[in-house]
Amino acid sequence: MRSVLYVCLLLLLMGCNDSGPARQNSQPLDYEHSLHEVSIDDLQKAYAAGDFLIEEVVKAYLARIEAIDLSGPALNSIIHLNPDALETARQLDREYREGRIRGPLHGIPLVLKDNIDTRNMPTTAGSRALEGSYPPEDAFITRLLTEAGAVILGKANLSEWANFRGELSSSGWSGLGGQTRNPYDLLRNPCGSSSGSAVAVSANLCVLAIGTETNGSIVCPAHANGIVGIKPTIGLISRQGIIPIAHSLDVAGPMARTVRDAAIALSVLSAFDPADKSTEAGKEYHALDYTLFLKPEGLKGKRLGLFTGAMGRNFKVDSLVRQAISLMELHGAEIIEIDRISAPQTAQNAFQVMLYEYRHGLNAYFASLGADAPVKSLEELIAFNRMDSLSLQHFNQHYLELAFEKGGLEETGYLEALQKMKQGAGRDGIDLIMSRHRLDAIIAPTGSPAWFTDWVNGDSFQLGSSSAAAHAGYPNITVPMGFIEGLPVGMSFFGRAFSEPVLLEIAYGFEQNTHHRKAPPH
Repeated sequence: MRSVLYVCLLLLLMGCNDSGPARQNSQPLDYEHSLHEVSIDDLQKAYAAGDFLIEEVVKAYLARIEAIDLSGPALNSIIHLNPDALETARQLDREYREGRIRGPLHGIPLVLKDNIDTRNMPTTAGSRALEGSYPPEDAFITRLLTEAGAVILGKANLSEWANFRGELSSSGWSGLGGQTRNPYDLLRNPCGSSSGSAVAVSANLCVLAIGTETNGSIVCPAHANGIVGIKPTIGLISRQGIIPIAHSLDVAGPMARTVRDAAIALSVLSAFDPADKSTEAGKEYHALDYTLFLKPEGLKGKRLGLFTGAMGRNFKVDSLVRQAISLMELHGAEIIEIDRISAPQTAQNAFQVMLYEYRHGLNAYFASLGADAPVKSLEELIAFNRMDSLSLQHFNQHYLELAFEKGGLEETGYLEALQKMKQGAGRDGIDLIMSRHRLDAIIAPTGSPAWFTDWVNGDSFQLGSSSAAAHAGYPNITVPMGFIEGLPVGMSFFGRAFSEPVLLEIAYGFEQNTHHRKAPPH
């Protein structure tokens, strides 16, 4: 229903006597004047008016990737380029001229995190062990994006194995892709694990990106790179064809420069998949057009719980939070301070769940690659890393080794940890606190400003607020909250399962009354 309505709208924009853009390529599209900070709506209007061809837009983005990601400042956010991107763009131009518009992402350039399967590009999780590994089919969400008309420019670099390989890791570093850099300061870290996805969006190398999160891997890099990130409820989006860490926590989600663009992508990604049983729980939410919940007055009348546990660690972040609270109150929100959102020991139980499910999930993924898989088990992966000259150069593989020691998912230790994690973060955590205080959402600073990348000591997190929503499998949206000495900081909005509609309403209200997003200066 959503795609039919969207096609009708675009046909109206094109005009009854116009079959779409027919202008032939002349001079290359001028990125700086035509595509800088462009939105999905901007591009769709330009296509409808015949101002741009999809092919020339894709060429412009590929040229920009070459200029500032693969050379020049070398942001290093892209690990593979799509060899079929230009042919896809030409095909979409042909369809547009014929009045066939696939959906809301028709002609929209995006990148996928390199743990999401694509048949025509390797899927590696940044690991040298999977170099050249071509999965037999696209991930479910890759197919959804293509069916909606997206042009996949390439795959984004990431923290190797989604930052769950070993101790003292540097976010954004992978053995295969090297170190991704923060576009606001090339010496600073982009956070992770969806590092390249966030950097590519922030640096205007694409319009959208898809990241994945187990705990913080969408919201932290979105915050550190000054963009919007949505970590959806588990069950809203399929994980089929995504290299796993833990199926009880893993989820994919959109990363964009605006809440509206992220909501458009969320509407496309939300769908039932028989291959992912978790999507049974989200069935009633799959048909939603999430842009319908974007209201400029979205803060009015909302009761928001400020999680003070993320405060008091960085006075500069605290100052931004106080400014944000004053603005939210000015626009009709009521703020209630809360000092805890998870039961004790929830994080410890979550770590055990991750180890058990990591072993199970990785072995299943390797098996899905067939007889030609470069590695066929977690045991072979560990052995490869030990023999490889680069893989263990900067940090170890302690988490892979711990996962290998775990037993099956029928073990009592796993089942007890899983039950305690879900209960501690959900029923006795977010759900309890929100009911007790009659909250519409919980808010907290997403993190502190980006730290200097350090391959010796690893990441230097000062604060974060992602764990409760991650452990419960609940949604979390981060939106730019401001800058500290030129470095962006985000505000997180999270709540109960499948509360994306109200979170989008609140996040959009905050965004539209602040407009903190500013493009990187480099």
